[in-house]
Amino acid sequence: MSEHSHQQELIKEEIRKRARDGKITCAQARRISEDLKIPYRQVGALINDLKIKIVNCDLGCF
Repeated sequence: MSEHSHQQELIKEEIRKRARDGKITCAQARRISEDLKIPYRQVGALINDLKIKIVNCDLGCF
């Protein structure tokens, strides 16, 4: 497994830990991004890959 794919799996695991019933809040997603020092867009893409819905979006986008 490459370093990149290993990092992706670690991020996905963190997302799974925080998600409930197939959903995660926008604030939780931002917190993951900030805690792991990765772009919001990357976290969002992985959330989409996992088919998890973002709820309570501060921007009203989701």
